[in-house]
Amino acid sequence: QFTLHTEAEFNPQEADPFYMRLTDVYLQWSRSVLLAVTAGKHAMNFTMDGSTSSKELLTIDRSNLSNNLWFTQEYLPGISVSGEIANWGYHLGMYSAGERNREFGHFNGSVSTLATISYNFAEALGADEALLAGNYVYQNPNANNTFTRKLQHMTSVNFKLADGRWGVRTDVSVAAGYQGQSDLWGTMIMPFLNLTDELQFVTRHTHVSSSNPNGVRLARYEKSLTSGRGDRYKEWYLGVNYYFYGHKLKLQSGVQFADMKDSAGDGGKYSGVALNSGLRVSW
Repeated sequence: QFTLHTEAEFNPQEADPFYMRLTDVYLQWSRSVLLAVTAGKHAMNFTMDGSTSSKELLTIDRSNLSNNLWFTQEYLPGISVSGEIANWGYHLGMYSAGERNREFGHFNGSVSTLATISYNFAEALGADEALLAGNYVYQNPNANNTFTRKLQHMTSVNFKLADGRWGVRTDVSVAAGYQGQSDLWGTMIMPFLNLTDELQFVTRHTHVSSSNPNGVRLARYEKSLTSGRGDRYKEWYLGVNYYFYGHKLKLQSGVQFADMKDSAGDGGKYSGVALNSGLRVSW
């Protein structure tokens, strides 16, 4: 009935720091799928890509929607209850949003809460997978909140569908910012096609906009070229994946075109094409 889970991140390529962070550590109690109680540092899952394990992503990286409207630290100290009742699923959690460190943080900020409800339509639609989920996040504004983004309210509705050789994942999210962070909204659609059990093609279109200038961040690799922010981001992605052993051993490659509009004209404008490829191993 009890699960104790601990995971840490290390960087064997560097002597200092070799130890990066305590990724997650929690104690979970569960007697059935109806209820699980989890306490400790564990995942705060919302948005489509934010609810998908990094080991199981269909693209090289998470979308820029999740980069802007999700808490990319991912693992926060807190307590949550979750479970499944027939085709319904739920998750209710309360997490510390305070100043982060490599372990549990300083608990000197406010609290972030998450409510998720989902429904599985797979049986009704005769599909392999058809899951509709709604997420709502609320946190009290506080200058010490560094485990999270400066978002007071965040709502996301996402849907994943898979039937035979094809499928699609979608996300529509809106957020209200605080302390200089503009309000945001974003959409993401990601169709995919499995030509064989090993070979998969995937496309993605992402749109993120802010109500005020400099409200949108660039994605992971783009921000290493352009340090500023903008107010409208668009991305088109075309990728191919080859699964040697499912998600545990796969080769992923993708071509991405991204464009950032910067109405303030202060260094956030970006337009570029990128090619990324990676061999991913997990166990």
